[in-house]
Amino acid sequence: MIVDLRIYTCLPNKVAEFVALYQEKGWPLQQKHLGNCVGWYTTIEGALNTVVHMWGYEDQADRERRRAAMAADPAWAEYLAEVGKRGLLIKMENRIVKPAPFFERKAG
Repeated sequence: MIVDLRIYTCLPNKVAEFVALYQEKGWPLQQKHLGNCVGWYTTIEGALNTVVHMWGYEDQADRERRRAAMAADPAWAEYLAEVGKRGLLIKMENRIVKPAPFFERKAG
């Protein structure tokens, strides 16, 4: 398994607006296409105005296939356009990580 760790930095005082828009329009689409959400968080200490979410995949090929299907969905393009129109984000990062050899994720 690999995990796509995504870190979004919002403009100050825009996290709530970004989260609300995502919950309404982005979340249903990512659940449909990506499926395995490992976690979705907002920061309360440290680098503020930050949203972190993680998506699990079998491997890089699985990730590419799922993300390509999402990118082809016109509703996803509409969501991205709305995020851009509102000017909510300053920076987006992603990292592909894999479990350390000793770590085994427990179900549930």
